[in-house]
Amino acid sequence: MEIMGLLQAFVPVVQDPKGIAMIGAGIAAGGAAIGAGMGIGRIGGSMVEAMARQPEVAGRIQTAALILAALIEGAALFGVTIGYLIQGKITF
Repeated sequence: MEIMGLLQAFVPVVQDPKGIAMIGAGIAAGGAAIGAGMGIGRIGGSMVEAMARQPEVAGRIQTAALILAALIEGAALFGVTIGYLIQGKITF
C-alpha cells in the first residue's frame, strides 16, 4: 500500500509543470553521470583485457583509453551542466 502514498504525494507535482521540468532536469543530470560511469567502466575493463592479451602494446592501449575516457567525461560534464542550467531557468 506504500505505492498509493507515493502516487498521492506526486499528484501536486504533476499539476505544476515546473515540477515536471525539475524532475526532467534531475533525470538529465543523473543520466549523464550514470552513462559516463558505465562508459568509463567499460573502457577500463576492455583496456585491462586488451593489455592481458597483448602486453607489448600496453602503452598504446593505455594512451588511447585515457583519451577516450577524457572524451566521455567531457560529454558527461556537458550533459550535467545542461541539466543544471535547465533547473536554474525554472522559477517558482
